Amino acid sequence: MYGRLQNLAYSALAEKELKQEPSNFWEEPWKASLWKPCADRKESKKLGQPDKNNGYIMVSANGGLNQQRVAICNAVALASLLNATLVLPRFLYSNVWKDPSQFGDIYQEEYFVNVMKDEVNIIKELPSHLKSLDIEAIGSLITDADIVKEAKPIDYLTKVLPLLLQNGVVHLLGFGNRLGFDPLPARLQKLRCKCNFHALKFVPKIQEAGSLLIRRIRKYDAAQRMLDKQLVGDFLPGSPSKKHDSERGPSKYLALHLRFEVDMIAYSLCDFGGGEKEKRELQAYRESHFPLLIERLKHSKSISSSELRNLGRCPLTPEEAALVLAGLGFKRGTYIYLASSRIYGGKSRMLSFTSLYPNLVTKETLLTPSELAPFRNFSSQLAALDFIACATADVFAMTDSGSQLSSLVSGFRTYYGGGHAPTLRPNKKRLAAILSENSTIGWNSFEDRVRNMIEEGQSVFIRGYGRSIYRQPRSPECMCRTH
Repeated sequence: MYGRLQNLAYSALAEKELKQEPSNFWEEPWKASLWKPCADRKESKKLGQPDKNNGYIMVSANGGLNQQRVAICNAVALASLLNATLVLPRFLYSNVWKDPSQFGDIYQEEYFVNVMKDEVNIIKELPSHLKSLDIEAIGSLITDADIVKEAKPIDYLTKVLPLLLQNGVVHLLGFGNRLGFDPLPARLQKLRCKCNFHALKFVPKIQEAGSLLIRRIRKYDAAQRMLDKQLVGDFLPGSPSKKHDSERGPSKYLALHLRFEVDMIAYSLCDFGGGEKEKRELQAYRESHFPLLIERLKHSKSISSSELRNLGRCPLTPEEAALVLAGLGFKRGTYIYLASSRIYGGKSRMLSFTSLYPNLVTKETLLTPSELAPFRNFSSQLAALDFIACATADVFAMTDSGSQLSSLVSGFRTYYGGGHAPTLRPNKKRLAAILSENSTIGWNSFEDRVRNMIEEGQSVFIRGYGRSIYRQPRSPECMCRTH
């Protein structure tokens, strides 16, 4: 789609190989280091658990790994709000994710319960006298249809608490984004942070495989950082190698979450330059997987693909992602870890990317078949490996800021990165305007505009009202400012 710009990028990268200057985007803006993790700080006046227990909250969370992680921590906050005991959340089986994994297959159960025990009582199963209850028959089953998205505390106090007091138990089914971020008492925001950043540790088999990923992409044992310790625990790579630099391989890598899976691009209704064959394939996928979207389209005004792109609604293609990285000055030899790797169009679609950046690796290329075997049919556990590789990367680049993986990873890097874990967020609307000039724009102008776009996205923000504390933990409830 951007042959001319691709050629300019290739020439610019070839020229950069002869120079020693690294890209400025390996580092964060200096002000980022003024914030430190402190969601687990001990309060002078401990709130502790309430004397009265109003009952038991069960949660069956839908979605994949990252949606479920958010649901777990929202459930912790909700249990505290309602003075209830939380039963260890369960995960619903999804026909999309096809993963039967439960909490203990992904996270360390005892560790989770222990970290949260001073504020919220968490048990593994309902007490025996409640197990025989028909939750639906007594009216204690609460689905996503019963609670609005981003619900406020008052919604739960008026709709859920009376049922809890009456029946002693409620079961929240789905619980997808069903607790808003504001208004919410500071103590509940802190609980969310403590849960997400401190209580949820991956099980040892995931930590060990994640450590292998990091070690192999770096090709030597890198210096230990707080991010690595939090994610891979006792499986930290050893001390840095004493070998000569030229023998030990790259010391840095960039992780890229490229949201270009078939469901994402089919739902977007955008054109990606694949001609009539691609259009037919995507339309067939929509008809098969998104019947509600097809129905809605019949009764709404159509928007052209170019209009959607100009509005910033189209997923970035591999080609566009490569052009952004080239515009930011990342050299051709940069090692890049590709998360997910279920790219629509496969290797042929990735050619425009790998022609500029050939050192592209995935978990499938870094781990042997036998090392991957324990995770093969468990998409959430595979996603956990991507989470580790992305969160511990020297630079993390996303192509869709609405993605839960990108959101949680960027928040984790903000919380534990110490101001040395930059995240790159392209503004798709601004990028579309830049790329619309692909037939005339000069490379220097392209570079300047792309860099300005990313630098503005890297501004050090304190969490704004209503914004996700998982993505933007810089707030008094979650992090402490050193000045």
